[in-house]
Amino acid sequence: MRPSVSVILPTYNESKNLPIAADRITRSLSDYRHEIIVVDDDSPDHTWEIAEHLQEKIPQLKVIRRLSGKGLSSAVLTGMGAAEGEVFVVMDSDLQHDEKILPEMIRSFYERDVDLCLGTRYAKGGSTGKWSLARIGISRFANFLAKGLLGLPVSDPMSGYFGIKRSVYSETKNSINPRGFKILLEFLGRSKENLKIEEIPYTFQTRMYGETKLNNSVIKSFFLAILDIRFGKWISPTFLLYSLVGASGVLVNLVGFLIAELCKFPEVQTGISFLDPFSLSVFSGIELSILSNFFLNNYFTFYERRYTGRNLTFGFLLFHLVSMVGIVVQMSAFHFIYYSIFKQWNGASELTLKFSADILSILTAMVSNYFLNSNLTWSKKPELKN
Repeated sequence: MRPSVSVILPTYNESKNLPIAADRITRSLSDYRHEIIVVDDDSPDHTWEIAEHLQEKIPQLKVIRRLSGKGLSSAVLTGMGAAEGEVFVVMDSDLQHDEKILPEMIRSFYERDVDLCLGTRYAKGGSTGKWSLARIGISRFANFLAKGLLGLPVSDPMSGYFGIKRSVYSETKNSINPRGFKILLEFLGRSKENLKIEEIPYTFQTRMYGETKLNNSVIKSFFLAILDIRFGKWISPTFLLYSLVGASGVLVNLVGFLIAELCKFPEVQTGISFLDPFSLSVFSGIELSILSNFFLNNYFTFYERRYTGRNLTFGFLLFHLVSMVGIVVQMSAFHFIYYSIFKQWNGASELTLKFSADILSILTAMVSNYFLNSNLTWSKKPELKN
């Protein structure tokens, strides 16, 4: 008989947690026809093999071992594509999502006809459990950004624990970014119609085995997901991240300049007419911003292709070279825009024309730097080993 509920468990290195999670889910959904779909990204600890052995005890458990196309969101979509139920429930297999609220989540669909039901840590009655203040702060800030930029009407849009109707999945699946950070965020942000949503509070549990997968890549993926949903129709979200790093570099440049000025760095003569007098304060600000931009891009924008260990020096020198090219591009663009185009205009003040030309030249240099850095500096993950 066809199951009415499909529980999708994306896994990676959860061999110790999975048997416990599968048993708890089976007990919690004993009153419903259900299936459990384990989608494993070829875990080194052989989680997929453990799942296959579990089928002897839990015959409604299915196993999908993925050898390519890895990632949390794509794993969930793979599971949904193979599911037979009319309601899909997505949860983690690390025992942190409380399976005790599963029956209430299912009832919300069959008794209250909701489109989407999510387990929330932030509604009345919910809790983050034993989280540190730092992790609570990060989570709250992420929720604040998600709700603010995307206008989402839920208390916990970053929840990884939710249920959704098959019909909603079918209507939305083609617009979902399979590389997105949180699949719930994708469904909420890209749904074409107003969804009837219900939230059920729960207490986030403590992981029993294994390690959390929260790292810089996850944080980067979150920002990419937000930017992609909000601005992806017009511009690359990775370029937006790169631009945000560049904007921070402007502030760092100013700070470096002010510090150097307070330290009374002198002006020096280089013997090159267009450089003299050469300001060490200006040079300090530029170098500090280049250093800042490199590390932020290395550990944030291009985290998956980052340089580490002794490779950092090579990466920085390459980035520095690209930055020097960018300065030449900016100066050339300014000269062309101002003297060949804007100078011909009448009615605008010289300051306005120069300021406008400077903005356009900065944007030109930013685009050229992004192209060079993404295709040269961080063209692929460095092969040199520590």
